[in-house]
Amino acid sequence: MNGSTPGTATQAATSPDTVMVDSHSKAEVWGLAAQFSTPAGISEAAKKVREAGYRWFDCHVPFPVHGLDKAMGVPYTVLPVIVFFGGLTGLCLAIFLQVFTNSLEVDIWAIVSVVGYQFEVSGKPLISTPAFVPVAFELTVLLAALTCVSFMLFLNKLPCLYHPVLKSPKLKRITDDRFVLVIEARDPEFARSTTEALLESLGPERIVELEP
Repeated sequence: MNGSTPGTATQAATSPDTVMVDSHSKAEVWGLAAQFSTPAGISEAAKKVREAGYRWFDCHVPFPVHGLDKAMGVPYTVLPVIVFFGGLTGLCLAIFLQVFTNSLEVDIWAIVSVVGYQFEVSGKPLISTPAFVPVAFELTVLLAALTCVSFMLFLNKLPCLYHPVLKSPKLKRITDDRFVLVIEARDPEFARSTTEALLESLGPERIVELEP
């Protein structure tokens, strides 16, 4: 969900068939959602919403849209740095494990005395770089992969068992062939009338009010 492509849905909708605003008796809303039918439409909409000063908004799409993250102003993630240090930890752990089990004479007390395996077998060296490569490679890849998956879930706040966007039956095609831009009510720039007018000016198929 990460510029932008010239939009094909940027004209203001004036017909009630193209824009529908759901009204609820509740005064409090979680946000407003605008539904588009093309990747170009939501990319252009995201760019204009960001230029309008909104920061608490997101785009929900059925497949990755090239350039959408830049249109939204999404900064680069810190995940690659975290994964690098995860892999580095695996490499250091593998080297330590093999050096210790092959040559170290230092006793480690962990309830019982632990000492390295210090016997030469068939004349093999105590520290053999070629022999260390497979284990070092495997542990580096293993810890990097586990770090990547776990921190990806953490940074994306997953698993998410409930979300107001998925609650609305009018947005069910979001996982099929529709593209939805959502502006949350907690955004400092959010005001029902002005935010709704901005979304209408982007030419969406419909505008849906989201309940908490």
